[in-house]
Parts: sequence; structure tokens; C-alpha cells
Amino acid sequence: MVNLDLVLLGMPGTGKGTQAKILKEKYGVPHISTGGLFREAAAKRTGLGVKVESFLREGKLVPDGIVNEVILKRLRRKDCQGGFLLDGYPRTVEQAKVLDKALESSGRGVKVLFLELDEGEILKRLSGRRICEKCGKEYNVFYVPPKSCGVCDVCGGRLIQREDDEDETIRKRLEVYWAQTSPLIEYYKERRRLFVVNGKGSVAEVSERLFKVIEEN
Repeated sequence: MVNLDLVLLGMPGTGKGTQAKILKEKYGVPHISTGGLFREAAAKRTGLGVKVESFLREGKLVPDGIVNEVILKRLRRKDCQGGFLLDGYPRTVEQAKVLDKALESSGRGVKVLFLELDEGEILKRLSGRRICEKCGKEYNVFYVPPKSCGVCDVCGGRLIQREDDEDETIRKRLEVYWAQTSPLIEYYKERRRLFVVNGKGSVAEVSERLFKVIEEN
């Protein structure tokens, strides 16, 4: 039986968001992100939601205890009985331990998919990104360039580069991500739950690699 309790990890620029949507459609499991759950909890104004909202409003990180509570509450819903796809959780080894303990009580366990891509490729994907300031259409000067440099094919608007897509900013983001995530990767590697998937190539090629890992392990 295929294990569909999935955790998707990947540095910025690896295409994690795109692949999450594809996996959700392919396997019919809910795609669960901490950001979406936090917004939902805050909107409902429950006791837990009010706590979450206060941290979000002040721009602070939501404490592990509350994050775990929000996630585990979501996983108890009926639509997660056949599996789920977690995106953005767990972020720490402590969160991973809480998740493992909760799942093990019912004989379940996560399969962790880590999209791997070298830094040079990530830099090209992110630093090459340009966005039309009028209609929002995205381009990449290396892979999907506009017909006219700096001009949107659709509406003729000016193409801009976001500040967080500049080389120096990207390198800092990658350093922070790796510092935060490497202990988590080691944790899952030791437990033989980590599957590294090559993130280079077309969207379809990467998807096929993910499908193979999920269905053959």
C-alpha cells in the first residue's frame, strides 16, 4: 500500500509550490500549509485563532506549541484519513518529533520528499525572474524571456525584479533556509524516512521522479 502521509521540503526556487499542487491533484490528498492554517484559524476567532492572530499581527513567529496544535487538529479531520501533504511543517526537529508521535499512535508515519537543486540553478531561477507590474505575468530572462526585453508580451507593462530576487538577498535566504532545515533533514535521514529527489529539469520530469519515489518506497 502506498504511503500518502507526505512532507515536502525544498529550498526557495526548487519549484516546491508547483509540485505540491500537482501531488495534491494526482493523489487526491489535502495540501496543508502552515500559512493557510494560520489565516483560517485567525479568521474563525476561536481561542486558538485569537492566539495565532496576535502573533501574526505583531510579526512574531508562532510558538511551536501552538503550531503543533494547529497542525494536529487539522490532521484529525476526515479528509486526512487517506493521507496528506504537509508544506512548511515541520520546520524543526522538535516539531517533527511531535508529528511522529501523533502518527505512530495510529500506525502511520511520514514519507519526506526533499527537492534538491544546486545553488547555481536556484540563483538562475530566482534572479532571472521578472514580473509585469501591470498584469502580474511572470517571466524568466534565462528560461522564459519576453519577446521584447523588459516589456510584457501580454499588456506591454514594464517588467520588474523584486528586491528579494536579487543575488545577494537570495544567497542570504538560502543560508538561512539551510541552517534551519539541515538538522531536520538529518533527523529524517537517520530514520530512513528521507527521499532526495532531483529538482532539475522540466516540471513534468520532476513530477515523474516524485511519483516514482512515492509509489515505489
